[in-house]
Amino acid sequence: MKTKVFMHIALWLCIVTSMPQTAEGFKKEIPDMDYNRAWKNYASSKTDALPAKEYPFEACFKKAAKTYDIPLSLVMAFARGESDFNPKAKSAANCHGIMQIKWPGTAKDLGFTQLNDLYNPCKNIMAGARYIRMMIDRYDGNIHLAVAAYNYGPGRIKKTSEPNPAIPEGANWYSGYIYHHLQAILGGSSLPRHSGKKREKYKPGNKVPINMFHNPARAEKFMAYFRKKSPGLEIDWFRTSFGETHVVLVFRSEKQLKNDVSLLNRLGFYPDIKRRFR
Repeated sequence: MKTKVFMHIALWLCIVTSMPQTAEGFKKEIPDMDYNRAWKNYASSKTDALPAKEYPFEACFKKAAKTYDIPLSLVMAFARGESDFNPKAKSAANCHGIMQIKWPGTAKDLGFTQLNDLYNPCKNIMAGARYIRMMIDRYDGNIHLAVAAYNYGPGRIKKTSEPNPAIPEGANWYSGYIYHHLQAILGGSSLPRHSGKKREKYKPGNKVPINMFHNPARAEKFMAYFRKKSPGLEIDWFRTSFGETHVVLVFRSEKQLKNDVSLLNRLGFYPDIKRRFR
């Protein structure tokens, strides 16, 4: 076992040390590290793009997006990042449902009087969309700041007209985290919403943590390593109910898990399959 651990550490150090050490280097390796700029690019050109797959509760998402005049893909990006579309999700921070609405504070501000109502998918999605709209209005259309405030709270994200606003490091990372899930929702899609092309249904999977990351640049670099070395693995970046963000192995059957863990072992990684989460 010690040999396996040392191999894991040695390989991880190789991956980390191969990363660029300057901010400019990170931008060259991983585009859109400036998430304020990335969200502005999205707002100016991709807000009408159709999600690449058909997602759970899509009718509810469409209604909420239309009601609050926000992009469908943006609402879905929050849902994927916050719960992976799990209507029963509950966090250690007392956040509930698909959009992880915090009880009781934020929930009561959004009109909820019963905790159980947060587990109604459509009500939760509508409330999440309303809160996103409130944050976008508060920050004069700046999606980067709105996304940061969704997680950090508006009291911790200053309103500013600066072109490159400074926000807490953790808030910037959260913006990058949701931006990652936005890219997954769009899947490179440029299809307009009215496109009649049939889309594959999205099936959320179980996750096994491989490594913990809160820095978007390092998480993306780590995932790129697996995409190159073993393209058949489904590797993604998700938060646990305790707020930890991990690069994870996604699986949908025990047989797939066994095969994929074997591939990870060959690459020098030995995830603890008992730590799986939904």
